[in-house]
Amino acid sequence: MTDERLRRWRLVLGGGDADGTGRTLSGTDAAMDGALTALYDRKGQGGGAGLGASAPSVARWLGDIRRYFPTSVVQVMQRDAIDRLGLATLLLEPEMLEAVEPDVHLVGTLLSLGRAMPETTRETARAVVRKVVDELEKRLATRTRATLTGALDRSARISRPRHRDIDWDRTIRANLKHYLPEHGTLVPERLVGHGRASRAVRKEVVLCIDQSGSMAASVVHAAVFGAVLASLRSLATRLVVFDTSVVDLTEQLDDPVDVLFSTRLGGGTDINRALAYCQSKITRPADTVVVLISDLYEGGIRDEMVKRVAAMKASGVQFVSLLALSDEGAPAYDREHAAALAALGAPAFACTPDLFPEIMAAALEKRPLPIPEG
Repeated sequence: MTDERLRRWRLVLGGGDADGTGRTLSGTDAAMDGALTALYDRKGQGGGAGLGASAPSVARWLGDIRRYFPTSVVQVMQRDAIDRLGLATLLLEPEMLEAVEPDVHLVGTLLSLGRAMPETTRETARAVVRKVVDELEKRLATRTRATLTGALDRSARISRPRHRDIDWDRTIRANLKHYLPEHGTLVPERLVGHGRASRAVRKEVVLCIDQSGSMAASVVHAAVFGAVLASLRSLATRLVVFDTSVVDLTEQLDDPVDVLFSTRLGGGTDINRALAYCQSKITRPADTVVVLISDLYEGGIRDEMVKRVAAMKASGVQFVSLLALSDEGAPAYDREHAAALAALGAPAFACTPDLFPEIMAAALEKRPLPIPEG
């Protein structure tokens, strides 16, 4: 085995008599090994080799892992430190927040701390959340606007347009089979017109978001998408969050950070109550898309929730049920409720942020959803 392979195995196995590498680490390798041992060595967690519970020692450790590991690894290690060692409360201290690597999961942890967060920490926390939100918007906003604008244009096209509303490019392409070569001309049988979506709101979207603790990453992504959808003039977007109560955050959609700090992660779930509120706000069912983002663990009236979805679909509402809106895949979820929704023609599935624009475009155009496999 080469020296490099021995070095890597030594870092993986953590040393001791059982690792079998016989390798001694020094310099940067020793520092990396120390950072890993502080978090993952079970003996260290209970004794002096662990991170301990003091903010200074954790802040130093956070600085070390950012120095020695790539960002993607740092984010995983931070998450493990919070979950394994119970360090969430230390995030209430500003110096700790300044040391961490911001990511979606960290935002979820901060939001779950909620009212426990002192004023001295709140501004630092907002800065951390703002950085993550800005990065998500850069990644998602342009493609989302382009995809949905195209879908809205297509859904608004008319088949008997006035002359000034004819989309000549699409009309020619739609009638190429009617080209008469002997006359060198094309006789259109069907005219394709531009929609008038810019003059009036054509579609309405309601995002109904479960804010139970397991949905933290979905809440973050939904807030960003809500702000992007609200920026489209041809959409009227409403954002509703719920646990056992229902809060309408539509008025705050211009700033997803405000939306996030108005949520309250954790607690129970009453999906039926939330859907009842959303249903009461629908004025044009045939032009409305309702997106429920929830793991479907219902704490309210279970049968009524399914009946309410059936009623909305029967009225013409396009209903989309997402078990998660994150990069993590499907969480634990209520399979009985998922099967009941699927039987209504509203299959429940996990959706990544990159796929969400395509899901929304399909819903707006009333065509089959591009449901991911698995």
